[in-house]
Amino acid sequence: MDQVLIIDDSQINLTLIRALIIKQGGCEPIVFDRPLNALEWCRQHVPDLVIVDYMMPDMDGLSFIAAFRALHGRTEIPVLMITANDQKDVRYQALRGGANDFLTKPIDKFEFGARVGNMLALRAGQKYLANRAAELEEKVQERTQAIRDRERELIFRISRAAEFRDPETGAHIQRMAYYSEIIAQGLDLDEVSRRLLLEAAPMHDVGKIGIPDLILLKPGRLSPEEFEVMKRHAVLGYELLKDSGSGIMQAGAEIALSHHEKYDGSGYPKGLKGQQIPLFGRIVAVADVFDALTSSRPYKRAWTVEEACKMLEDGRGTHFDPLCVEAFFAGWDQVLEIKQRFRDEEIPEL
Repeated sequence: MDQVLIIDDSQINLTLIRALIIKQGGCEPIVFDRPLNALEWCRQHVPDLVIVDYMMPDMDGLSFIAAFRALHGRTEIPVLMITANDQKDVRYQALRGGANDFLTKPIDKFEFGARVGNMLALRAGQKYLANRAAELEEKVQERTQAIRDRERELIFRISRAAEFRDPETGAHIQRMAYYSEIIAQGLDLDEVSRRLLLEAAPMHDVGKIGIPDLILLKPGRLSPEEFEVMKRHAVLGYELLKDSGSGIMQAGAEIALSHHEKYDGSGYPKGLKGQQIPLFGRIVAVADVFDALTSSRPYKRAWTVEEACKMLEDGRGTHFDPLCVEAFFAGWDQVLEIKQRFRDEEIPEL
């Protein structure tokens, strides 16, 4: 049912207009004899049509229309002003101020019915378009979410493809991704950046797909020549992901290329130093090393949490960004919870 707001300081006019609105059908008249009271009502309600007299105490019709239009979401509501026949200058001002149409006194019921009907039809069209736009927006959001879900699944499977060739586990990429998010939170990164990092971090070692099994799966220490080949996985991962149109994969490319850089410039592949290393790379370096140290592999025992923490502390300012290490330890309770939740023997569902 359409709500029609009527403002007039004359009780006779209020009674007449209210009766005509009821006769119109499908309308609920909301009447006020004081414009300030009507304006207060409008702060909490959105009428479908406003009928306002010009000459009123406290606030005339022009001032009411200006104040009404200034309220959020009220710029398109139809406004019908009641004026006298000789008030053309008022009509001109009202048009400039936001009135849509006029009624002249004395009110003709046939003219009234036609004008009110036209303006309510205008309002119905506005609401239909608004609802249609909302429905389309909802569908777009649903489709976008479906695409993002498929993108996340693809990213997870790409990440797992590298892990299948490596003695690491699916739980590793889950843990290090969440560790990375904890660090990002400690650094006060915004929610969008934290989410992007969480989704992109699992691709940090995707370039290992291109490393020969002879080197990747070697149980002993790599020779200098073999280690040079192993180091290529950072560039291979970057080359694999860099040209994607996906923001997540572009972030993954940056992480793949930079997470083996060291804060003192002794890392690879570019020997970047300090702030030259992208922030996501500095964050993932801490998360990845901690999880690698505390995880058991066929070629090594798992370090204790205490041993791994000491290694991070010792690497402040040399291997790791000191602020990233500090943020990691600031979220220590969350770190332990993630370590407990994603165990190597339990491959989490996507």
